[in-house]
Amino acid sequence: MLLEVKDLVKSFGDTEVLHGISFSAESGTALGLLGRNGAGKTTTIRILMDVFRADSGEITLDGNPFSAGDHWIGYLPEERGLYPKKKVCEQMVYLARLRGIHKTKAMENVDYWLDRLEISEYKNEKLEKLSKGNQQKVQLAATLVANPEIVILDEPFSGLDPVNAQLLKDVLNEMIAEGKIVIFSSHQMPLVEEFCDDIVILNHGDVVVSGRLKDIKKEYGENRLILSSDNYSMPELRKVLESQMSDIVKIDKEKKNFFVLEQKPKVTRERILGRLLNSSVKIEKFGVFEPSLSDIFVAKAGDEYE
Repeated sequence: MLLEVKDLVKSFGDTEVLHGISFSAESGTALGLLGRNGAGKTTTIRILMDVFRADSGEITLDGNPFSAGDHWIGYLPEERGLYPKKKVCEQMVYLARLRGIHKTKAMENVDYWLDRLEISEYKNEKLEKLSKGNQQKVQLAATLVANPEIVILDEPFSGLDPVNAQLLKDVLNEMIAEGKIVIFSSHQMPLVEEFCDDIVILNHGDVVVSGRLKDIKKEYGENRLILSSDNYSMPELRKVLESQMSDIVKIDKEKKNFFVLEQKPKVTRERILGRLLNSSVKIEKFGVFEPSLSDIFVAKAGDEYE
């Protein structure tokens, strides 16, 4: 399946919050939908789910007009949406039944997901009695109880300890392997890197980055190197670079224990390495800079994110 978002525009009153965004998500891979608060992520998700209507643009699935009501969509919101004073089983069955699933099958699905997420013992407990992490697992089970074709997860790891986070990772990988369309939104960049082959970064209602994460990393890291020293502190190494090597490199950024250097035009890595070997710098680490998703996010969406 290929879900395509094409030129979506959306305004609230006189404020246009989406300025013609386009991206695609395909089955068997996870798409990371990223952006700072207010970038347009939630509005986009609500248009996908037909909560809002776009002012213009279209969404297609395999080339045909997409209507959320014609497909099973599982949505895990960042804010919990279940009923705290209702029993876990009762509300999960209710949600499955709303999607047209027969009661017997709904009960089977509930049992499966509670067992898969290791929370079967809370089946007949009121949600409010569970820990924050177990409430999150119930929320995820409710998202998946109708076996959705499209899964949209907003901060799914919120409140999970490392053991439960690993359990959720396993479930996510299973969904991707089953060929579901998975759209993953989170501010935890290492988790996005772990799951998502493709990313879209929104900034103030525009798509500022879109495509294969590995290709984006390669492009962003082009002509950049890392350097750390055994015998110089970072301030001392900076002085050496600025006084002795400014004709061939410039400091792009300073990390905790190394510099990211940008090669000047027509300067090779070999030339830079040769200059370093002939200097007083004892090289601890020298090589091609591979940016993290956080590096790319900050560069494209601002100097900080929440």
